[in-house]
Amino acid sequence: MTISYPLPVPLRRPAAEPTTAYLVASGDLRPSANIRCWPTQEKLESDVTAALGRLGWQAHRTHAFDAAKGHGFIDSQRMGIEVFKTIPRDAPLIVVEAVWQYSHHVLAGLRTHEGPILIVANWSGGFPGLVGLLNLTASLTKAGVHHSALWSEDFTDPWAVDGLRQWLETGEVVHDLSHVRDLPPLDEGSPEVVLGTALARQLRDEKAVIGVFDEGCMGMYNAIFDDELLNPLGIYKERLSQSALVAEMNRVGDAEAAAVRAWLDERGFTFHFGTDEASELTEAQVTSQFKMYIAALRISDDFGLDAVGIQYQQGLKDTVPASDLAEGLLNNVERPPVRSRDGSRELYAGVPLPHFNEVDEGVAVDALVTNRLWTAMGFDPATTLHDIRWGQEYEGEFVWVFEISGSVPASHNGGYDKSYSMRQPPMFFPLGGGTLSGVSKPGDIVWSRVFIMDGVLHVDLGRAHVRSLPPQETQRRLDATDRQWPIMHAVLHGVGRDQLMARHKANHVQVAYCPDADAADRALLAKAALFQELGLVVHLCGDVKI
Repeated sequence: MTISYPLPVPLRRPAAEPTTAYLVASGDLRPSANIRCWPTQEKLESDVTAALGRLGWQAHRTHAFDAAKGHGFIDSQRMGIEVFKTIPRDAPLIVVEAVWQYSHHVLAGLRTHEGPILIVANWSGGFPGLVGLLNLTASLTKAGVHHSALWSEDFTDPWAVDGLRQWLETGEVVHDLSHVRDLPPLDEGSPEVVLGTALARQLRDEKAVIGVFDEGCMGMYNAIFDDELLNPLGIYKERLSQSALVAEMNRVGDAEAAAVRAWLDERGFTFHFGTDEASELTEAQVTSQFKMYIAALRISDDFGLDAVGIQYQQGLKDTVPASDLAEGLLNNVERPPVRSRDGSRELYAGVPLPHFNEVDEGVAVDALVTNRLWTAMGFDPATTLHDIRWGQEYEGEFVWVFEISGSVPASHNGGYDKSYSMRQPPMFFPLGGGTLSGVSKPGDIVWSRVFIMDGVLHVDLGRAHVRSLPPQETQRRLDATDRQWPIMHAVLHGVGRDQLMARHKANHVQVAYCPDADAADRALLAKAALFQELGLVVHLCGDVKI
């Protein structure tokens, strides 16, 4: 007897049209952000379409504007999968991004696409399209998907046009990456190499625990590091639920929150308060944030955590005000004291508890290493991440806007009296909450990024200095991006604008201050030795003295 079963109908994709580039646009998961950003996205798509036309090509947008939603973005993973079913598998494909986007919305389709892939963004600080591009290219690097990238104000400048022509003709854009070199052999007798090696061995032998309050923030696939990559470093995850954080917040009394507020008031910290919960910062919002700060420390103490990361988006944004104020406090050496539930002990007294914003686990590794190394060298161990947001020339130097969405340690601003809190933008933060913001002080920094490529951990290391710009220029840059957020005027040593964009494998960059240029050079050497001993592939970027 022969048995037959109904077989699935094979997916039939259309054939690619000649001289046609197929366009997709990955968006946010938050409807308010997609609606607000849509006009900027339309302008970029128009510019890209016009640039293609001037080169004899046409653009085919693969998914339509949705009038009911008020935008034309791919806004879920399922939608992305369905859209890619309509795209010829071998077609030239352009992902157009003028906004922050959730990379997993299009990752499933891009993983199996067989044609050339190009990610483009507009060179603008108005909305974080450049940040979205960096996250998507980093995610594709981790996934092993070949791709190219381009950026331009309007895709009429010769550099961008030449890059687009190159991609249309060859299927890839070749960027100048001459600023990157592998770590050379180190002097094993150098005090910095000895220290870095010893700290790496200590971490590997004694081990550390990082607390992850819900993994996978905002589609950042590149920011999820498997245990198999972390454990050989001596780093282990404690997986925690954000619902437990809210439950612990509910156990914190108003008097404890008020004590945190009083401590900040005594040190001259400024709150920009209003009365409208929907659009302004209120006392109730910051009281909730102080309770989160206390709760995070108590849970971290419960599990013996060496670093902690709060996702916030998604989930918590619909439950409590922003996590940023708590995060900034955690990362600073000097911070409001928090005692155990029974009052018998001060938790993490006199030291920061490194917080890796948006549960970026590349930041977790880096923050943990930096904290231990800077402490051993006698430097301020306060470290943080920033988004690589945008930048422009100023008086002969290219000055980056490094700007993270809500918090830096107060010492990076020069102290609490030079720091302030503003309400987070309602577009992203419906329940509000304050930032820990300020203008980063001038000084010498080491910048870095731990990332996954070819299935193993790599790290890029570089040097930079933070400039002081006139107040009006600082305000212009804040107004051109997000004025509520902390800003760093960073000048990278020996790394050009397009070189950083082409190479950097994350939307985030890690930064830490050193007392002077010589100290920063020594700290970078020690950090390179530490990462090498842990087994990472170490790369030096730009002008680095090793």
